[in-house]
Amino acid sequence: MLSLIGEYDCKSDAKGRIMFPAGLRKQLQDVMHEGFVINRDMFGDCLVLYPYREWQKVTRQIGKLNRFVAKNVQFIRKFNNGATKVELDSAGRLLLPPALAAFAHIDKDVKVTGIGDRIEIWSKGAYEAMINDDTDMAALSEEVMGSLNTENDDDA
Repeated sequence: MLSLIGEYDCKSDAKGRIMFPAGLRKQLQDVMHEGFVINRDMFGDCLVLYPYREWQKVTRQIGKLNRFVAKNVQFIRKFNNGATKVELDSAGRLLLPPALAAFAHIDKDVKVTGIGDRIEIWSKGAYEAMINDDTDMAALSEEVMGSLNTENDDDA
């Protein structure tokens, strides 16, 4: 199971390529040869880069949805809209599809973050706005994590 971490400042060149951070390349060395799938994030103005193996897990979950339920079909369409298979080039750069880069308002300054089993790609400005918003982290932590029983955590 992947547990990607790290926050990296990158630059996008005139062709929409970013140099993929060496720290993430090291963490992904066992799966990088399989490629990635990039798509819009559902909750923020950023892109999500899934190692291909992780994308397959997500699509298996989505494949269990009943396609005779209209909301399920709507979700499947919207979730998959824009999903693109990508690979690093021989120089270690990742080409961001133009429509996806436009969605995330990515121009020159880019923030790339490891977030568990996937990677988020943000415009630096949007990332800073998200990090510096007025969310009460203490209250959010209690709401999200407060009821978890971590005493019997066998995954550690």
